[in-house]
Amino acid sequence: MTRVWLVLPAAAFAAFFFVQRSSAQQPAAPSPQPAPAPVTVPEIPFDASTDFLKYSPDMNLGEVLGVAVNSKNRLVVLNHPGSPTAGPLYGNASTQLLEFDLATGRFVREIGKHVYGLGYGHAIRFDRHDNLWVVDKGTNAAVRFNPAGYVTMNLGRRPEGPDDPEESWFRTGRGSAPPPPTQDGYFRGPTDIAFDSSDNLYIADGYTNGRVAKYTKGGAWVTSWGSRGSGGPHGDQNPGQFNTPHNIAVDRQDNVYVADRNNRRIQVFDVDGTFKRFIFLNAVYDKTHHPVLGNVPANPPDETQPWTLCITNGPTQYLYTSDSEPGRIYKMTLDGKLIGTMGISGRDEKQFNWIHALACPTDDTLYVADMNNWRVQKLTLHDGRASRPSAR
Repeated sequence: MTRVWLVLPAAAFAAFFFVQRSSAQQPAAPSPQPAPAPVTVPEIPFDASTDFLKYSPDMNLGEVLGVAVNSKNRLVVLNHPGSPTAGPLYGNASTQLLEFDLATGRFVREIGKHVYGLGYGHAIRFDRHDNLWVVDKGTNAAVRFNPAGYVTMNLGRRPEGPDDPEESWFRTGRGSAPPPPTQDGYFRGPTDIAFDSSDNLYIADGYTNGRVAKYTKGGAWVTSWGSRGSGGPHGDQNPGQFNTPHNIAVDRQDNVYVADRNNRRIQVFDVDGTFKRFIFLNAVYDKTHHPVLGNVPANPPDETQPWTLCITNGPTQYLYTSDSEPGRIYKMTLDGKLIGTMGISGRDEKQFNWIHALACPTDDTLYVADMNNWRVQKLTLHDGRASRPSAR
């Protein structure tokens, strides 16, 4: 059966429902829930192309961390290039935004050259006005570019040049020192951004802080919710605690989905941070398949880690997500029913080496940031025989 916990009456689970403002207390942890068994789902047939983008040999891609498509059929690739500029940030700055025309695949332009807020870009998204947002893990910023390519908003603040923030210190504390408290308007290791129907902004903040930050469309701070914490042995405990909220998305009903990667679950909230349900990637997989990077785990989990989120915008919205191992893409309904999977980790076509982002401009077309394969893959789905969700 598919792992989805439905919202129960508020009186029964008042501890589930919370909005963590700056000084709010964390809710009491709910009782552990029994872990549903893994479910078998069909594979969705698909075609893949790795050479649809046209650029010169002196523009070889490095790690591809993001892909985004706007209303003008333009694709932007967030690339970590091979000739970084000198600087104190992760040794070197490493962010490049390349725009392509999807009708022809041709390279159009580079966006954001030498912009101060770009250092180690982690995610890109277009809002409905075709503004391009870049969430930068290294500079602790979220930067908005208008369609012409000019910076029109910056959220957060880049550490000053002489600073050495040592984010690993902040994540766990050193010795007996706890991580420092979060601060309104500041990020530490942000990962992604999403937008609701009123153009409010939701930023996954991220590698260190472990929360969701909410802003108005004008960039005014509203609130934040969540904190760093465990999801329990099967990820089905402690709603509102995050261990690397890695991607974020909002559907047309203004439900906020957070890929809580290291807790092996997707958490769903309303726009005020009230917890609604968990979604799990518990499809059966070959646990003897050797990871593309790393050793075969001694005790592989039934639930795998959701790294990415993309929600389609057709008459029926679908949720796409992916994991690093076994390296599959998952298509599901918004309530978490698994429809099918695609691919496996590897280096050939139709295989993936740490999918870091998905763009889903239509129900059956996906653009994949195939990070460690240094490429973008275009997938065309043929899922007529996998159109029904798995039984619950």
